[in-house]
Amino acid sequence: MVLGCLPCCNRNGYQQIGNTGPRFGVRHLQCILVFFGLAVAYALRVNLSVAIVAMTDRNASNPDFPEFDWNESTKSYLLSSFFWGYVVTQIPGGYLSAIYGAKYMLFYGILICSFLALLTPFCAMAGGWKLVVVLRAVQGLCQGVIFPSTHTFLSKWAPAEERGRLVGYSYSGSQFGTVVMLSVSGYIASSSLGWPSTFYAPGCAGILWAFVWFYYCSSTPAQHPTITPSERRYIESSGQARRPSDVGREEQQPRPKTPWCRILTSGPFLVLVLAHCANNWGFWTLLTEIPTFMKNVLGMDIKSNGPLSALPYFAMILLTCVFIWLSDAMKRRGTVLPLGFSRKFFNTLGMWLPMLALIGLGYITEGEANVRLAIGLLTMAVATNAATYLGFHVNHIDLAPNFAGTLMGITNCAANFMSILAPLIVGLIVWDETNPAQWRIVFFFTAFVYFMGNLLFMLLGRTSVQSWNTPAASRTATSGSAPEAENAEDREPLMGA
Repeated sequence: MVLGCLPCCNRNGYQQIGNTGPRFGVRHLQCILVFFGLAVAYALRVNLSVAIVAMTDRNASNPDFPEFDWNESTKSYLLSSFFWGYVVTQIPGGYLSAIYGAKYMLFYGILICSFLALLTPFCAMAGGWKLVVVLRAVQGLCQGVIFPSTHTFLSKWAPAEERGRLVGYSYSGSQFGTVVMLSVSGYIASSSLGWPSTFYAPGCAGILWAFVWFYYCSSTPAQHPTITPSERRYIESSGQARRPSDVGREEQQPRPKTPWCRILTSGPFLVLVLAHCANNWGFWTLLTEIPTFMKNVLGMDIKSNGPLSALPYFAMILLTCVFIWLSDAMKRRGTVLPLGFSRKFFNTLGMWLPMLALIGLGYITEGEANVRLAIGLLTMAVATNAATYLGFHVNHIDLAPNFAGTLMGITNCAANFMSILAPLIVGLIVWDETNPAQWRIVFFFTAFVYFMGNLLFMLLGRTSVQSWNTPAASRTATSGSAPEAENAEDREPLMGA
């Protein structure tokens, strides 16, 4: 593998080590566990949205279980209460995972969410909807640590050469959990177990996952009891220019203090925040508003059709694999491209293809053929967004591996405010839900947000490790000349995107 910084490293007595690793090693097992952890987390996240139909309509499920007379206002409180807590713990989650270990933050986050899911049916029947609101808010608090902790975890385990691939596969677990929950919820709610089973099933799965995770996982390669020395060397030295004796040394050093001021004034990071916000605005507008558009303008209710609701997520899983394959295929052909180009290329696919789909949706009118076209465009818009896993999603680790969880916490916190704000803006624009012209404004505005978010990332985004990632003393002792470090991204090959 040709590395642009090799000549510089050799002049300083440094060398690239561990350029190959086992085809299937401990790092892959860790990512498989992350995949299923995110699957469980998202199943726990969406279970109320699918269960609430059965809980408020006895005819939609097993009639032997209680039915609740909840109006639309109450349902809104129930469905939004999760995000009240979810936003709050994003930044603390990334910070604490770096201090105490991502293994433990993910373990306790999913374990507590699972127990709360098991309690939800009892609380609904005994205490009413207000108690369920409290439970969901606490679930949101616990789940708020999951994404930042996952980024902290992957920053330790994913070698630079495999970073995009392992991050992409790991995060596709969120879509897998959503697909499974949406697809089977209607069947299990109609079974002898009734609607409470939509809480019991993911709750039990989460508890099982938590104990498997606790036994087989470690926060860093150095802490894993069964990892081979060669694989640990490969992970810890990957993409880094240093002496072989330096491998593993970071475990003995105190964790650097979080440079909050430098992070919040970093240009590349602020661009990353805007890209994440733009992506969430478009993604959640699609998922929350398109079903309403299809029901009121096109006369089709996809919310009541579990498999059809799961179709965009299923397509997203498949396209995640396709995009990772594309990245690997380019690498196998020996295509040497800047890492920055790779990130921006896939981010463009993930944001501008949905933009085009939204523009197309703006011109759809009522008709059976148009319904099929609308479903196709919706599926394309959601599925192609998977390319962002190899774009801005992994850019947190590019910019600052030592603070990847903290960066994800900040950007995900800001982005989830967009998730809350976007439906409110739609409500101001669309006051007649049957008017295609008003929906067209929504689609065009959302397409514009997608366009600007990716344009800024293309023009101003960076992939080089930022100077504030390590303390000044460490940089002086271990790095080469500053100009060469800053320009490293221009010489990086396309390594796993």
